[in-house]
Amino acid sequence: MKQSRVTSWTFIRLYGLAFLFFSANSILAVVLPLRSESIGASNATIGWIMGTYMLTCMFFRPMAGQFIQRYGAARILRIILLINGFALLLYPWTGLAGFFAARLLQGISTAFFSMSLQIAIIDSLSDEERSQGISLYSLFTYMPGIIGPVIALALWDWGGMDAFVAVLVVIAVSTAIFGFTTPVEAGGQTTNESDDSQPEQGGIWRSFAQVLTVRPLALCTWLMLGASVVFGAVTVFIPLYASQVAYGNAGLYMTVQAAVIVVARLVLRKRIPSDGIWRPRFVQGMITLALLSALLLALASTVGPFAFYTAALLMGFAQAFLYPALTTYLTFSLPKASRNVLLGLFIASADLGISLGGLVMGPLADRLSYSGMYGVCAVLLIVLFGVEKMYRNRVT
Repeated sequence: MKQSRVTSWTFIRLYGLAFLFFSANSILAVVLPLRSESIGASNATIGWIMGTYMLTCMFFRPMAGQFIQRYGAARILRIILLINGFALLLYPWTGLAGFFAARLLQGISTAFFSMSLQIAIIDSLSDEERSQGISLYSLFTYMPGIIGPVIALALWDWGGMDAFVAVLVVIAVSTAIFGFTTPVEAGGQTTNESDDSQPEQGGIWRSFAQVLTVRPLALCTWLMLGASVVFGAVTVFIPLYASQVAYGNAGLYMTVQAAVIVVARLVLRKRIPSDGIWRPRFVQGMITLALLSALLLALASTVGPFAFYTAALLMGFAQAFLYPALTTYLTFSLPKASRNVLLGLFIASADLGISLGGLVMGPLADRLSYSGMYGVCAVLLIVLFGVEKMYRNRVT
């Protein structure tokens, strides 16, 4: 049973629900920056709009971890799916202010949704299969990115608002129906066992201090935060930067990157460490791939399409393995009684990083150009090597 649990029908339905939920984001990641720019938004404003989503996720992750542990996922999930559907329907009929509101609602929804599914997967699988389950979940959240950018550009160039509205309505309705009929608790979702929540009785916000005091959490959090800034800068600004690269196409770039993530996680998921031992060479290798990708993006406006699409390939591999590897390591290293909340804090660092990729790198792009901004991303990744070495000596 253990050998087939990670790919059982129950888990496939959970992965499918994740696929539907994140489908809208793959389209909005391309259309929203273009739409915002067309109505006069600066790069800084676009960064705030795109960053609001993950910034909100960051603040609600720990709360989501505690609520799910206390009340169970099913009742929360249904409310969240309705809120997410309402947020999606705001985009076609509002301007910049409406975009902020919609991103805020989406951020709250995503915090609770993704924590529900990830905790269910972690608690249901054996130690040996845990990294595979996390990897497959992440894979299905990225799979919409293969076709989503192409659909987004088609909607932007030829479909018009009517087609855009129709697509968002279909995604919202189908996700809600599938979510209401998928037995999340059957996947092993933690229920309201009060004993496990005792370490959290001092308040979830106090647990933010543990990012500094729990050393494995500090190590993974800083690495994920820094890398996610670069991932966020790619997601937000590639749709705008592509026009400055000869033969550059944002949809193709994002499709290549997403395809690499999907194939790598599907084919190589068993290579992700799942034993609770820190693997410095593995982590450093992923940071190196992201560094090379950022450097290629910085040079792409001069070098051309080879550098541009090679960057997509390398960034795809970095994203494919870094997050599931760090998440799996923490599931072994964190105290079990407070694991859900602390894991929520770690995932929040990824949210914050992606958010800062828009909020901080947007103004830098206004001042330095997109090439200069991606050069700054490369410098940030170099700093992460020192961070990894410093904290590694404290946890090993």
